[in-house]
Amino acid sequence: MTQFAAIRLPHEILFGKGQRHALPAVASRLGRRALVCTDRRFAEIQVFQEMMDALRAASVEVFVHDGVLPDVPRESVAACLEDARAFGPEMVIGLGGGSCLDMAKCAALLLSHGGRLQDYYGEFKVPGPVLPVIAVPTTAGTGSEVTPVAVITDPDRTLKVGISSPHLIATAALCDPELTMTCPPGLTAVAGADALTHAIEAFTAARRSADPLLAQNHVFIGKSALTDHFALLAIKLLGRSLEKAYADGTDEEARADVMMGALAAGCAFGTAGTAAAHAIQYPAGALTHTAHGQGVATLLPYVMSYNRRAAAPELAEVAIALGLPSAGRSTLDMAQAAIEEVQRIFAAIGITTTLQSLGLAADQLEWTAEQAIGIDRLIKNNPRAFDLDAMKRLVTAAYNGDIAASAL
Repeated sequence: MTQFAAIRLPHEILFGKGQRHALPAVASRLGRRALVCTDRRFAEIQVFQEMMDALRAASVEVFVHDGVLPDVPRESVAACLEDARAFGPEMVIGLGGGSCLDMAKCAALLLSHGGRLQDYYGEFKVPGPVLPVIAVPTTAGTGSEVTPVAVITDPDRTLKVGISSPHLIATAALCDPELTMTCPPGLTAVAGADALTHAIEAFTAARRSADPLLAQNHVFIGKSALTDHFALLAIKLLGRSLEKAYADGTDEEARADVMMGALAAGCAFGTAGTAAAHAIQYPAGALTHTAHGQGVATLLPYVMSYNRRAAAPELAEVAIALGLPSAGRSTLDMAQAAIEEVQRIFAAIGITTTLQSLGLAADQLEWTAEQAIGIDRLIKNNPRAFDLDAMKRLVTAAYNGDIAASAL
């Protein structure tokens, strides 16, 4: 038997219209005191107040921290804990976009194990279970509701940093597409493009040997039969509905598809990991101060083109999942069609097409390439190997908008 599979997921995933109403029942099984991490915008809308009232009616006391900031600055986590520690929470509820969910994970970690966030940077640094986290996303993109990662901004580091541990996977994820209905088109596009990038990078990730210690020594372990299942589901749903949700935010079916796609993509990359598009985005994003989803999506077609010679069969499957016809077409033709279809979708929803238009300067290309090649956990996951010269060529191609050059 040569088949190998691995996956790590929450204990419970609830998806569908109105599933936010399950929050009181789920929370009451975990304790009676909940720290709620959200941002000021969401805290001021009626649906949030209704959810808090429902928790209180179920005898769950709440302490609301509504100061979550984009990209979770390190010191903002300390401020949250300073406010909440005396409350003695028995669980943490993250309610909002990816930053709110990451804040909830960080708060649960430090409430459980103390110390500083810096003590936990990297993989497998969390020593044991943390307070239960309930993740309730209000955007459809990061997949943080099901992943083992919290990403934060550290003022002492140029690039964002991650804490990666299976202990950070939420106990429960409640995914209600109705909560995404008010997302503006720009956020819908960037978040959805982030999710599609997660799915494609997870599906085309390097495949590793079935070493019994692989998943014990690494959080992200490359593609496998189970992660492939979720990745292809995500690609199918996002391919058919991301443009629709962008064009008409009131389209309930499209909103549900996109949120399910983001969820499935998170299920895939939370174990498989991502690759070169994410590696380049970390330094490029640090220099341009642009949204993570915008950056990885800008880079994805170039990375797909670079990987085509090593991952043509997988890219051909991506094309089929995107709904493209395959009759009479070779594997290489289908792989190219997948790249072109991703370009088309991203253009239709307003994704930036080059690193230059993203705001990167020409004299920053070499530094970007040097930083990207050094992010080993992502580069080793890429199906085609890199050296520094290859990375420089790819970054330059993405700067110039030269898809053909990225394949060299």
